[in-house]
Amino acid sequence: METHGKHSASRPAHTVEGTDPQLHVGTYEPAVDAGLRPVLLLHGFASSAKLNWSDTGWLSALNSAGRRVITVDLPGHGGSAAPDDLDSYTPSRIRADILQLVTDLGARPLHAGDAASGLDIIGYSLGSRLAWEFGATQGELVHRIVLGGAGGLDPLAAFDLPAAQQYLADGTAIADDSTAALLQMAQLLPSNNLFSMLSLIEAAKLEPFDPAEAVPRMPMLLIAGDKDERAATMGDLAALSPATEQLLLPGRNHTNAVTSRAFKHAAIEFLAQ
Repeated sequence: METHGKHSASRPAHTVEGTDPQLHVGTYEPAVDAGLRPVLLLHGFASSAKLNWSDTGWLSALNSAGRRVITVDLPGHGGSAAPDDLDSYTPSRIRADILQLVTDLGARPLHAGDAASGLDIIGYSLGSRLAWEFGATQGELVHRIVLGGAGGLDPLAAFDLPAAQQYLADGTAIADDSTAALLQMAQLLPSNNLFSMLSLIEAAKLEPFDPAEAVPRMPMLLIAGDKDERAATMGDLAALSPATEQLLLPGRNHTNAVTSRAFKHAAIEFLAQ
């Protein structure tokens, strides 16, 4: 676990069902604390906390707004371990691990009149799916959620796993464009463990994303670039919850929306309410 900034302190490693998932966690403290609840950042597929949140300026923007930040690398991503067992990559197991780690880091249930209680979440892409499901099951803890690059359909569900495995084995071309693009994304970073990337996809297929099955009841802000094809069904998510706002970023796509200053400003303002 990493700690950064003022008054950071080490926390004991957590376990779920007696197993330490060895997730790489970072905490980032503001120079001047706004007295608000911590913000949890969840990155996308084949990315990391560093790439998704640090290199794009999110950590400095949130800290400058007085927010304490918690980041986590998903299994097989960034600095986290790459488990051998498929269960460690299932969305439900990841959410359980995240719940335990934020509890270890001091997040506590929402309490009326206490602005430091609870937890805010910002997720991007795959991280948005996890944030949606986490909020739906942890209503007593989550205050507000910002979902970036989110839609009602999960691109990992349509991933052609056998074709990807065949390509890695002998170079056979992948017919499905989405599968080829996702695999290429996973291969771009030398730190990515391809076994883990494919394990995460396989595990996600075991637990298909059905946003209507469990809907977060806290206020949510949905943000995407207007050129983002994956967020074309963002309105379907908004229709499921009455407490939802939407924002489209002109000229932005799924890759570069996360770098937008307008995205950061809107998210920070929304979470401060």
